[in-house]
Amino acid sequence: MRAYLIDEITSVHMEAVRRFLRENAVSSDLDGLFWIKIPKDLLSGTQFAHSGCGPHVFAVEAGTDWVKFELLVRSLANMQCPCAAYATPRQREFIIRFAHGMIAQLDIQT
Repeated sequence: MRAYLIDEITSVHMEAVRRFLRENAVSSDLDGLFWIKIPKDLLSGTQFAHSGCGPHVFAVEAGTDWVKFELLVRSLANMQCPCAAYATPRQREFIIRFAHGMIAQLDIQT
């Protein structure tokens, strides 16, 4: 799996990360796993054509001292659909900007 990882985060800052994700993401049934919606104007042609599969999201996993941003865009409605694909360059930029924005907003030093 391709992913963007930020590690060596203190436990205090990890609590802030989890709180931020609970407030700004869709929680999954798994503890520490969240979904971030990809804006419609960033969807690939296939993903845009599969509007019924939406929302299209990427996963964020919060561990003990790390947070991982997956570079796979998938459907929450149909995990087996071919509209799931690795992030396009524009989607990848969105994911990394989201990660950096969260770190900056929470004033986390890594």
